[in-house]
Amino acid sequence: MHSVAILVLDHVVPFDMAAPQQTFAWTRLPDGRPAYRVRLCAETPEVRADGGFTLRIERGLEALAEADTIIVPGCSPDGVPPSARVLAALREAAEAGTRIASVCVGAFVLAEAGLLDGLRATTHWVAAGELARRFPLVEVEPDVLYVDNGRILTSAGAAAALDLCLHMIRRDLGSAVAANIARMSVMPLEREGGQAQFIVHEHPPVPRGSALEPLLEWIEDNLAHEVTLGALAARAGMSERTFSRRFREQTGTTPLQWLLRARVRRAQYLLESSDHSVERIARQTGFGSPTAFRERFRKVVGTTPYAYRTAFHGRRASPAPSYLLNAGHEATVNSTVNGWYALFRNPSQL
Repeated sequence: MHSVAILVLDHVVPFDMAAPQQTFAWTRLPDGRPAYRVRLCAETPEVRADGGFTLRIERGLEALAEADTIIVPGCSPDGVPPSARVLAALREAAEAGTRIASVCVGAFVLAEAGLLDGLRATTHWVAAGELARRFPLVEVEPDVLYVDNGRILTSAGAAAALDLCLHMIRRDLGSAVAANIARMSVMPLEREGGQAQFIVHEHPPVPRGSALEPLLEWIEDNLAHEVTLGALAARAGMSERTFSRRFREQTGTTPLQWLLRARVRRAQYLLESSDHSVERIARQTGFGSPTAFRERFRKVVGTTPYAYRTAFHGRRASPAPSYLLNAGHEATVNSTVNGWYALFRNPSQL
C-alpha cells in the first residue's frame, strides 16, 4: 500500500493539512480496498494549529523516511521556521526518491530545503512574488493550480490542494479511481483555467504626481473607444518614441499592455456585476470583436469569459471596479505576505 506522510509544522493551516489527509484516506481501489495509508507526522508530539488549538501527532520525523509520498501543508505567519532537522529530513527523503508535494505556502519550506532549485514551482498568487524574490533559483509560475516536476510537486492556494491530490491519484491509479474520489469530494477532476482567474491584476504603480496620471485616468474613461499610440502621445505632448520610452520608465510596461490590462479588468467587473452579453462587453471594453475579446481574456485570466462569469458572477461585494488596489487592501495583502514569510527571514534560527 502506498504510504503518505503529511508533515505537520508549527501553526499549520488546518485545511492545508486536512484536504490531502481526507482525499488520500477516502481513495479506494476498484475492489474496495484503501489505496493509501495516510499518517500525520511532526518533529514534536504536540503542534499548534492556526486557529487556536493544538494537535496531538503520534508519529515523528522517522515517518518521512518510511513514506512513498510526503505532503508539506502551509503554515500561518505565527509559526516558527522549520528546523534544520526538518529540512535535513526532507532533503534525505528527496535523495531517496520519495515524492514530495507542498500545499500553498508550504512551497517555501521546500525552497528553504533546496528542493525547488532549478525547478518550476507555484504557491498562492499573493505569495508568488515573494517566493521568486527569496529564491531566485526557483522558476515561479503564479498562474497555475499546481506544478508537477515528477518527484517534486507544488500547489497554489488551499483549494488547489484538492487539484494536486486528484492529479497524483490519477497518476498513481488511473483516471477511473481519480474520478471516483473527485465525485466523493464534490470536485471536478480538472478545473478549467488556473490560478490566474483569481489573481487581482493590478496596474504597475505610477509615482504620485507623475505627468502620466491624468493620461491614465483618461485611458480608463475611454476604454470603449479606439485608442492609438499616436493619440496617446499627442495627448501627452510628446513624439510616439519619446512617449513610449517615458511610459515604460514610469510604469514598467508599454502603453498597449497597460491599455489591454485595463480593458480586461473592466471586462472582469462587467462579467461579475452585470448580465450583459459577451458581445456587448466586448464593445464596452474596446475590443474589436468578441473573438478578439475572448482570446485576450483567456490569455490574461486563464479561462473563458463564460467560465469566469459562471464562477464569479454576483460574488464580489465591491460596487465599482478598482483599477488600482486601494491603500487598505494593499496594506492587508502586504501584511499577509510579510507575515507568512517572516518565518524564513532569519536563517540563524534554522
